[in-house]
Amino acid sequence: FASVIYNKPLTRAQDSCSHRCGELLGTCSCQVTCQSLGICCPDYNEFCLQISPYSGSLMGGKDFLIENTALNTSVLTCRFKQKIKTSGYVDKDGKAHCISPLLYETGFIPFEFSTDDGLTFPYSGTWLSVHHSKVAEGEKCTLVNETKWQYYGTPNTDGNLTLSWTHQALAATHINIEVWGYQETGDSYSENWFAEWKYLYTLARETPNTGIFSFTPVPAKANYSTWDFGILRITPSTYSDGQSNTLSVWSSAHALAWHLGEDFRNDPNAWATAKCVEWDRKEEKLPNFTEEIIDCPCTLAQARADTGRFHTDYGCDIEKGSVCTYHPGAVHCVRAIQASPRYAAGQQCCYDSTGAQILTQDSTGGSTPDRGHDWGSPPFMKPPRIPGFSHWLYDVISFYYCCLWSANCHFYMKNRPSSDCRTYRPPRAASAFGDPHFLTFDGLNFTFKGQGEYTLVESDLTSLRVQGRTQQARFPNGTEAHVTGLSAVAMQENNSDVIEVRYSEDLNLEVLLNQKVVNFSEQSWMDLKGLFLHSTADQKITVMFSSGSGVEIRGSGGFLTLTVLLPEKFMNHTEGLFGVMNGNTEDEYTFKNKTTMSVHASPQQLFEFGANWAVENGTSLFTYDTEFLLNNFFYGEKHNASFLPVFFPYEDPADPLVKEMVSLCDSDPFCRFDVLTTRSLQVGNSTRLSHQNHKQLVENLEPVISCGWLDHPTNGRKEGTNYLLGSAIRFICNQGYELIGSKERICQVTGVWSGDIPNC
Repeated sequence: FASVIYNKPLTRAQDSCSHRCGELLGTCSCQVTCQSLGICCPDYNEFCLQISPYSGSLMGGKDFLIENTALNTSVLTCRFKQKIKTSGYVDKDGKAHCISPLLYETGFIPFEFSTDDGLTFPYSGTWLSVHHSKVAEGEKCTLVNETKWQYYGTPNTDGNLTLSWTHQALAATHINIEVWGYQETGDSYSENWFAEWKYLYTLARETPNTGIFSFTPVPAKANYSTWDFGILRITPSTYSDGQSNTLSVWSSAHALAWHLGEDFRNDPNAWATAKCVEWDRKEEKLPNFTEEIIDCPCTLAQARADTGRFHTDYGCDIEKGSVCTYHPGAVHCVRAIQASPRYAAGQQCCYDSTGAQILTQDSTGGSTPDRGHDWGSPPFMKPPRIPGFSHWLYDVISFYYCCLWSANCHFYMKNRPSSDCRTYRPPRAASAFGDPHFLTFDGLNFTFKGQGEYTLVESDLTSLRVQGRTQQARFPNGTEAHVTGLSAVAMQENNSDVIEVRYSEDLNLEVLLNQKVVNFSEQSWMDLKGLFLHSTADQKITVMFSSGSGVEIRGSGGFLTLTVLLPEKFMNHTEGLFGVMNGNTEDEYTFKNKTTMSVHASPQQLFEFGANWAVENGTSLFTYDTEFLLNNFFYGEKHNASFLPVFFPYEDPADPLVKEMVSLCDSDPFCRFDVLTTRSLQVGNSTRLSHQNHKQLVENLEPVISCGWLDHPTNGRKEGTNYLLGSAIRFICNQGYELIGSKERICQVTGVWSGDIPNC
């Protein structure tokens, strides 16, 4: 801890941060917390780098500025992950720049640079590598009318193609446009399976850098026209063809219809059909990944509530007007966040306007699982885990073969059938908000008004720990009330990164990743170690751990509102203030030593229960990077025993606030409590909304019974596509056929359809 040297007299020679960023040294610190504590080594800013921009596509080629170092050298070597070297340069102001490399992974990538021709690399920082489709559009070159590029050569699609880009992005008068192809070679699901982006040929040389280029595509030379998935790269024409890790602007990855050979152009349908049939044969030899992917939530409400395991599929988003090109009839789709354990496969779930799941067995708008998860999955680097591109190879280009360039979609749907929801189990939710009120996983609620740092939930299943700090409320007028609220929440699972969300001393919401403040100005989604992190425009922070557990935090009225979602496997594996998750409220108040207290305990007894769950310095996940935090929470008691809260706020009928409180809160006890203790209707309203949101969430996560998909009889049809409890499916035979069996079957509470299988 930086606090160890906080009060040391500095006598001997100062240590240096050269090669030592992130370390605590004998006389000073090279840790990120040193700046606010004022204990940095004198050369901290020289060696521990801040960069701008801090992120870019995993395809590389982006120029970033190293902000805090002025150099008097012109030769610069940048090195990523201690092995990938790219050339840097020093601009006329003496500022250093690096070019990001092509990476086969996303997330924070360590880099260093050298000024002595690669002998030593004393300067270090991190670069955020991002999924290619999550990069801002202005950073890529645009395939104008992208559909035309990807259908070129099919009936009624010919003529010119146009490429546009921001010409200022490349400091060059002339540029080259190159074609690159992507392939994965070797034996599927083995150690010798490799991913490769390969330079194919140069489409245009020495073209003026005007920001626009039009051409009439011709079939590529024989050996290149077999590449059907790839990308374009624009580079200054001073570089040699295909030179790696140079300044570049990439297009989006796309189906290369426009350069395919004469055989495709002469009969696209026959060419694509042959490709589709070949893909189908290959699929039959590959392991069946659908057996291990998570089942879909049964309803749209469940899918949007299970934020630890499912996230909006941006290709079909109800909040952006439900433009669902690949899923006609759907209003919203979600993707499973984590790839499946063995095959790194992905799940997708789509829903119609009634909130019911759409299955491919009923409609081409149904949800299709993915052999390659679109977002990739750690440790990335090897197929089928490459972000975006493995998915294209197994699930997207094959969709072009079978569904878009030919009419063989039944082959695709056979290999990518929707999962129904018969084995889906919703997670359980616990929340804390206001003058802290706690709603446990099993549905008990209580108020604990301690001041300190406490274990909210801990699990031996995955070493999940979520800790909360409560502080005395500070109100804009400067008064402190005898009220505490959540001011910081820190969390970790197994050996994942540590995330902390807190109110800073000037009441701004901050997110810390391993003690360093995260900046969401360029990226709202980050792939981190053991978790994904997402921030919305209105500052709702979601942490999605690899176990499927999720934590949601938002600031409201000066306090944090926290929700923790845990999948069913955590049953009987939790302890802390959120109780023992097992469906039984009797043992909610379980102490560290496993003794329990009655659920009818008084507020004073609950105060003792809460105090028992104070964290210790050795296991604290919090960052103590200010004098205030060090003195009050690091050196001070973890539970402030001298702070005595108001246990029973008094409702004075003559108090003018009481009348307003009644009209605001109605019968909500938490809202009434907080208005009385804080004397603030705004705090009461925040509490009321948080309480409402929690009740709505619990309702949305109620289990739903599904009886599973029913087929229509041969020589007949069916009416109805909802397979949940109480829904009916009717069967009608074609003319000249008679129905034997049940005309109508109803989904029963046992999860079984009534009646018998109909035959015509």
